[in-house]
Amino acid sequence: MIVARELPRQDEVLALLGAARALSQSLYPPESIHQLDITRLELPSVRFFVARIDGLAVGCGAFKMEAPPAAELKSMFVADTARGQGVGAAILRTVEAAAAEAGATIMQLETGIYHEAAQRMYARAGYTRRGPYGDYRDDPLSVFMQKSLTESNP
Repeated sequence: MIVARELPRQDEVLALLGAARALSQSLYPPESIHQLDITRLELPSVRFFVARIDGLAVGCGAFKMEAPPAAELKSMFVADTARGQGVGAAILRTVEAAAAEAGATIMQLETGIYHEAAQRMYARAGYTRRGPYGDYRDDPLSVFMQKSLTESNP
């Protein structure tokens, strides 16, 4: 498996992002979906990564630089066919390392309450729950988490 920084506007990647959006739309109302659209994923403040197995895009993730020193984890998704193989954890490690290299000392994220496997993965990686941040409102369908990128974490 290779996880590398890539452009999001690729057919395979757009398919992954579409699958992520469809999953979210099947679980949450529109006001509780906070995914970045393709135009915002291409902004200079966002760095986007793709996981590939045998050349095929199987997952993606990004970070958006927020008010220093924070970064926000965005667009984390792993294709059904690649789940349970450590793809999400590999993307997460790569995104965290790139954010730290860019100067972030805190990684924040918002995920939905029904994304239980993602919440478990984040907790294993050292993320803890917190309240809403930035422009997020207190939403009973959202889970907010953060992690220090400067401390030793699992």
